[in-house]
Amino acid sequence: MHELDLHHIFELGLILVMLAAGITAIAKKVNQPYPIALVIVGALIGLLNIPVLEPLKLFITEGEVFNFVIITLFLPALLGEAALKLPFAHLRENKGPIISLAFGGTLLSFLIIGFSSYYLFDFSIPAAFVFAALMSATDPVSVLSIFKSVGVQKRLAVVIEGESLFNDGLAVVLFNISAFYLLSYMDAGWIGFGSGMFEFLRVVSLGLIIGGSLGYGFSILIKHFDDYPLEIIFSILLFYGSFLIAESVHGSGVIAVVVAALIFGNYGGKVGMSPTTKLNINNFWDVAALLANSLVFLMVGLEITRIDVTSKWGLIFASIILVLIARSIAVYTSLSFIKNFPIKWKHVLNWGGLKGSLSIALVLSLPRDFEGREDILILAFSVVLFSLVFQGLTIKPLIGLLRIKHSEEGEEEFQSHIAKLHRYEAAIREIKKTKERLYIAEPVAQELIHRYEAELDKVKLDLEALYKREPHLKGSQLAALKKVSLYAEHDVVDQLLKEEIISNTTAEREHSSITNDIVKVEDHT
Repeated sequence: MHELDLHHIFELGLILVMLAAGITAIAKKVNQPYPIALVIVGALIGLLNIPVLEPLKLFITEGEVFNFVIITLFLPALLGEAALKLPFAHLRENKGPIISLAFGGTLLSFLIIGFSSYYLFDFSIPAAFVFAALMSATDPVSVLSIFKSVGVQKRLAVVIEGESLFNDGLAVVLFNISAFYLLSYMDAGWIGFGSGMFEFLRVVSLGLIIGGSLGYGFSILIKHFDDYPLEIIFSILLFYGSFLIAESVHGSGVIAVVVAALIFGNYGGKVGMSPTTKLNINNFWDVAALLANSLVFLMVGLEITRIDVTSKWGLIFASIILVLIARSIAVYTSLSFIKNFPIKWKHVLNWGGLKGSLSIALVLSLPRDFEGREDILILAFSVVLFSLVFQGLTIKPLIGLLRIKHSEEGEEEFQSHIAKLHRYEAAIREIKKTKERLYIAEPVAQELIHRYEAELDKVKLDLEALYKREPHLKGSQLAALKKVSLYAEHDVVDQLLKEEIISNTTAEREHSSITNDIVKVEDHT
């Protein structure tokens, strides 16, 4: 790119958003994980010669552009959004498996892949451990989208999301040390080992301190405002500011964002956010995260097609097997000390440790003259593609095979009663329509209707007994009905304002009251 044409860049960006939005919409409509669909379509676009999309492909696959968009533009938003909505209580309840996987599992995977790559692939020591750091970072987006569609236990989703949030920060630190400092530390012997440990702790500590300070500071700041558009802007400044400040002093920007967002979402949400603000901030970051994820996975698909793998099939196959083995050892070993953690969940966590955009962005950030860069590039891209497509598409069947779909107590019985109610009411409606159309005698029709009505009464009694036995079932239906009615109230206030029956001040007051009630309902579901 020799000439910076902002108008042209905007047009290319808009085309990218349109493509990503279209593919995401279709994937969601057919109930398939959208990240996998985006990677596949992106790869197809990259392989096919589509003249109208050639400028887009050339622009996106520029290493500097891809690296900037993924790491600086989207990573803080994605990490911030995930951490913002992760309650401390959930982290505290699952701190054992999360810490074991994010720290013990990541370090174990890093060491296994690093030493194996050095001895098996004949990589230099820095190249081997750079590849190990890349393959130790996990991307939960695809897995979590599948989890939502099949309804697995909330605890399992929290563990895999918590692992990824903290493991990404650790993987980035290990990557930077391996790429730029490892050889000098090794040459210095034990002194170098001490220097390496100090550097590791320094980078992590700076991230924790900067993220914690800014998260607490912004939480106190929003206590003085009750203006959700302004507070959304504060959250943007917090996520990107913590990342950029930490990176500018050579700390961990990833850890800074995660810590800042956790404090802002939990402590800040408690002391400084009204229910209306909390709802609107969450909605804003939901949209931002969906847009960022859609663009990221489409860009990964486009970027993957740049590499030539024709002469590296053996090395690629070996690297995929190595990464899978290392992940298995890391998961089962690190979780072996955790009590009451089902073995079936370990299988899902193992197979669900997908690699994603962060790995590709990091490998593209390597200096052009880094020894072994091209081989690492090929292997990293290949493992990411295998991971997102093959593992991503097979995780749902695995969940079904292991039968770990979450079903609340009484849910099956409840669904059976609901199905019968709909069946019998539909039958009664059809009998009445048919009687009129075919002139069936009243006594004949009534005899059959009475039978169905008797069955209906029986089901209603059974349903009432089930509600008494399992009150949460009634509670979930009441909550759903309450939300629908509150949105209807919101629409009526809008209509009254439009027809100038009420003033703006009255409408704002009523909207605020309704929004508060919606948040209360959501907090209890």
